[in-house]
Amino acid sequence: MSGRVERGFKYEGLGNDFVVLDRRTSATDVSPSASRAICDRRRGVGADGVLVLLPSTHAAARMVVHNADGSLAEMCGNGLRCVVKHLLDRDPSRDALEVETGAGVLPARARRAGGEVVEVEIELGPARLQAPNLPPGPGGGPFVAAAVPGVDWPGTAVSMGNPHLVLLGAPAEVVREHGPRLEHLPGFPDRTNVEAVSRAGEGLRVSVWERGSGLTDACGTGAAASVAAAVVAGWAPPDAFVPVELPGGRLAVRVSADLQRTTLRGPARFVFAAELPEALLD
Repeated sequence: MSGRVERGFKYEGLGNDFVVLDRRTSATDVSPSASRAICDRRRGVGADGVLVLLPSTHAAARMVVHNADGSLAEMCGNGLRCVVKHLLDRDPSRDALEVETGAGVLPARARRAGGEVVEVEIELGPARLQAPNLPPGPGGGPFVAAAVPGVDWPGTAVSMGNPHLVLLGAPAEVVREHGPRLEHLPGFPDRTNVEAVSRAGEGLRVSVWERGSGLTDACGTGAAASVAAAVVAGWAPPDAFVPVELPGGRLAVRVSADLQRTTLRGPARFVFAAELPEALLD
């Protein structure tokens, strides 16, 4: 791409912001250094992550999630809603599609207002309590309501394709204070996202430390993992949409009683498009 520029698209879902690079034609991903440069809020575009769209033989596109630190994530719920908006806003004949992710091929459907996608509902698949990216609990079973070193609240490990450590009953400041350490908690081979969860009326209030990005205004898979842990603990009803309040706003999550189906619903908003110089993309 020497001497050329590339068009990038800034989106956000409840303040969790991303730069989308549509590379379905070139089929080339970006490097860790490029994702770090693009996400830099002082010298780049500024974002929590870069979402690269590549061709897929199984879906409308394959989404690759790059965190702000250059690492890769298997899945991103808020990012996927933004990608669905990007794709469907360019195809007004459709209101549903599938996107290939590191967590599988996931179906999504959109709600439009004035012809523009304003809300996206995604089927995230199962919420797993045992997975290769999670630690075992005492006795080798699931890590559920287990002691977590250095904090007073028990943790439940949930995989939404990406790993989460959910601290039920913990106040928001816990992730701010302990998130950097708990991200690297032994037993999570690929590090972990960390959620502090409290009750909020008929729903939950969630604050998230995102692996590779730090504190963010919202995390879709974090909201889903939090509801799954709450269903297991009896905090939330299964098979019903549970409102989840995050610093950036509200999502709705439904988790089946057997944890085999998880549905995420929330907004996605286009912010701007820009020509990205070669210096950011190398």
